[in-house]
Amino acid sequence: MSGYSRQEGAGGGAGGCCRCCCSFIFTSGFTALFMWLSLRGSKPSCSIQDFYVPSLNLTDNSTSARNNHTLYFDLRLKNGMKDKGVGYDDVNITFFYGLNTSLPVANYTVQRFYQGHGKKARRNAVVETHGVPWAAAYANVSNGSTVTFRVGLVTRVRYKILFWFTKRHGLVVGANVDVNGSGQKVNKKGIKLKSDAPEHIRRPVLIGILPVVLYFLG
Repeated sequence: MSGYSRQEGAGGGAGGCCRCCCSFIFTSGFTALFMWLSLRGSKPSCSIQDFYVPSLNLTDNSTSARNNHTLYFDLRLKNGMKDKGVGYDDVNITFFYGLNTSLPVANYTVQRFYQGHGKKARRNAVVETHGVPWAAAYANVSNGSTVTFRVGLVTRVRYKILFWFTKRHGLVVGANVDVNGSGQKVNKKGIKLKSDAPEHIRRPVLIGILPVVLYFLG
């Protein structure tokens, strides 16, 4: 009888140890998952709110308008995260005429800055262009057609969590902007700058945690 009790006690001790280990693994897994979700950030949204090319405005026939080879843009940067700030490196904006991205016609740099939780920022400027075939562009809009400018944006961002910043993440986006005979962009709404390639998000922590969670829930 006493031998049986000792065996039962030994079995109970082993079972308790197993439950303790499983509980530790389960808790550690959820803790790691929570930390991963907390540290993971969403890249800011970038959009062109306004775009104006004075030389293509058909209602202004003045010589000064025809010789005005500048363009005006209004860029909006939106941090959609309510619990993280965003630190931007210098934001490099490049403009192209048509879809040929090998020949830029203008450049502009927004100096690095910090953006708070859920905040929006606007950056606008007038930039001088070089190499635009203005005669051909003017002929196109005069015939009722449109011309296309390509806007590319390149920067790196860091996410601020409490009192520290994460490592830098690349942000490379762009969009086509069609302009008509008013000199304005055709689309009245903001034009979102998007990545040309799908974003690959690595989930090493999540991959290791999910089998453990599913095992205990099964």
